[in-house]
Amino acid sequence: MIVLILGFLNLHRVKVMNRTERKSIFGYELAGIVFIVIIGSLLHFTFELSGHQPVVGVFSAVNESVWEHLKLGFWPALVWALFEYRSIRESTNNFFFAKTVGIYLIPIVIPILFYSYTAVIGESVLVIDILTFVVAVIVGQLVSYKLLTYRELPDMLNKISLVALLLLGVAFVLFTFYPPHLPLFRDPVTGEYGITNHVHSV
Repeated sequence: MIVLILGFLNLHRVKVMNRTERKSIFGYELAGIVFIVIIGSLLHFTFELSGHQPVVGVFSAVNESVWEHLKLGFWPALVWALFEYRSIRESTNNFFFAKTVGIYLIPIVIPILFYSYTAVIGESVLVIDILTFVVAVIVGQLVSYKLLTYRELPDMLNKISLVALLLLGVAFVLFTFYPPHLPLFRDPVTGEYGITNHVHSV
């Protein structure tokens, strides 16, 4: 599906910026990959290091569920998007739409890859999990780059994107404390859901 999206954008691309501008934007997206991967990896440990502080848990993985690991990509990607807003927004097209699509792709790609490979081998492997995270971030940032350098799309998409981004952020905060009892939210190690038990034990 991702390949088809990229192919569609290439086929319909309209040159609206010079090579230097595109190269600069590409550099920002590559730097974003490094930033998101490093900060996301650190956020895997910050909840434990904080002594299970609820505020820290909003931005960190509070257990080993798939859902909690999705936050490790979302929050760093959002911070990087805010940084890019100040740095390159004026030289790009479709900024909010591009960043929202890129950010959404991270928590979409991770479960797809995770459940696909675990269905084949029957268990999760740390190295593959890390590679899955890196691949998801790369996909998100590259698609973001394509949209940032694509022809200008209707401004309504940018407005809708802001609402969609806000909703995803609210979901990550809400489900940290009140997660649905579904496999996506279940800690495979403890069988628990969310942060509730940690909070009660403090």
